[in-house]
Amino acid sequence: MTDRKFSRFLPRLRPPMLRAAPMERAREQPNLFHPRHWPMWAGVALFRVLSLLPWRIQRLLAAALAAFWWHVIPVRRHVALINLRLCFPEKSAGEIRRLARAHFGALALGFFETCLAWWAPARRLPPHRIIGLEHLAAARAGNRGVLLLTAHFSTLELCGRMLNETGPFGCLYRETNNPVIARLMSRRRARSMAVAVHFDDLRGLVRALRGGHAIWYAPDQARRTGPTALLPFFGVPAVTNTATGRIADMTGAAVVPYFSRRLQDGSYRLEIFSALANFPTADAEADTRRLNRLIEDAVRAAPEQYFWVHKRFKLRGPDLPDVYAKT
Repeated sequence: MTDRKFSRFLPRLRPPMLRAAPMERAREQPNLFHPRHWPMWAGVALFRVLSLLPWRIQRLLAAALAAFWWHVIPVRRHVALINLRLCFPEKSAGEIRRLARAHFGALALGFFETCLAWWAPARRLPPHRIIGLEHLAAARAGNRGVLLLTAHFSTLELCGRMLNETGPFGCLYRETNNPVIARLMSRRRARSMAVAVHFDDLRGLVRALRGGHAIWYAPDQARRTGPTALLPFFGVPAVTNTATGRIADMTGAAVVPYFSRRLQDGSYRLEIFSALANFPTADAEADTRRLNRLIEDAVRAAPEQYFWVHKRFKLRGPDLPDVYAKT
């Protein structure tokens, strides 16, 4: 089921823009076996082999990769530190730095988790517990569609695979810039997902929800396209997607919160909550503030696992400072 510069490390999804789907464009299909793609294929082969190692060994390799990323990706390190300072002003500078280091550890582990999600048989998935499947069943009664409301956590790919083992789910997707990874993601999702909808295909999303599908949906990243508003996220003004309520209203879909996280013992907890009552209302901004509070609560439960390397507080206009500008 991952800002574009980082997508080579962790594939991810983005929320849909509420606009008409574009006409299908004829796209030039690159020759994926051209020599310029050989290094990427070699990397894929390496991680395919690494995914066969015992999970405890992969976790050790992830720790080494995290230390490497921390030192060689200063731009993303800077973004993570800024985001954490803004969202947790009560923490000391030392606590923020330790949390940022832990975040890079979570990202690296998420990379290995993605390999596991793509290639491992179900019997090799780490221990996990799914709580609240009855809430999802109740929301889907009568073939009703479901927006499975979540956020961008580093566990999203593996926990998405775990959830998909319980029944058919759909997802929103966005191609990465790398065509090799884009092809692999496309094939994996075509094989495992009931439906995969491009992030800006509103008609496809509406069709899937009206058809009774449950769709993974994360509206927590900054975009200036589609319906947005400047709303607080951890008390800080952020450009926020306000389309969720309108999509639910258009399709009759239930909005069901779902969040997952790694636990200290190496297992995973996936929790599905009951469908939101009295949602949507006539006030799209109030509805979105409500969703932001749900996401904030989930982030506080495992703050290092949220996707802090994304510039969550960008595109806010000239009246607010560029918090990511280096001084």
